[in-house]
Amino acid sequence: MEKDIIFGIWPVLEALREGKEFNSILIQAGFEATQLAEIRTLCKQHEVPLKHVPIQKLDRVTRKNHQGIIGMACPVEYQSLEQLVPTWFEEGLNPLVVVLDRITDVRNFGAIARSCECMGVDAIVIPKADGVSVTADAIRTSSGSLHRIPVCRESNLKLSIELLKGSGFQVVGCTEKGRDLVHEADFKVPTAIIMGNEEKGIQPDLQKRCSSLVKIPMSGETQSLNVSVATGMVLYEINRQRLI
Repeated sequence: MEKDIIFGIWPVLEALREGKEFNSILIQAGFEATQLAEIRTLCKQHEVPLKHVPIQKLDRVTRKNHQGIIGMACPVEYQSLEQLVPTWFEEGLNPLVVVLDRITDVRNFGAIARSCECMGVDAIVIPKADGVSVTADAIRTSSGSLHRIPVCRESNLKLSIELLKGSGFQVVGCTEKGRDLVHEADFKVPTAIIMGNEEKGIQPDLQKRCSSLVKIPMSGETQSLNVSVATGMVLYEINRQRLI
């Protein structure tokens, strides 16, 4: 984990100035320094979450002299969905994208990434706020798949979905509230699948932007599936259709 953190006031500030990508920056509660004003400005500019935490939390991350500030660096380089989309069509691909709405568990994220890479997904889209980030734990759970598949961390999922729809994608939400069964949908066209939070599902604003809503047929008494399992099942159906 040490290689994924930057600690100390000046190292963190210089990394921000150089455009280093951070998942978040932790600052000791009550800590003040003249450099913090610029750090806060750069975090806002680059949409990096800034969290004030007890010193005990900083000490758990590293026992070295962190000076009251630790930057949780991203171990991969995030990609731009806007730049990726035209390249897929230029290459003659039939792209498949997975959008994760408010998924917060890094192990679920890692398992989803592993399934995505195995099933030929072209990119995973996650929100900058209220969702997971690529961390060392997520990479381990993904068996390294997060090093092999583009991850786009976008500021606004609604705009990302509109971008995909405007580019010719069908956007399909996977939810138990879906009217159609997953195998009844046609996935042989450019597709973006939205998977929602296990407790809250897909946000209503995102559901409204979906071309269709599908559900996985179930016959047991349990009402829902683990989101990583559900993602794998949907991706299997997409792959099955595209290989026929």
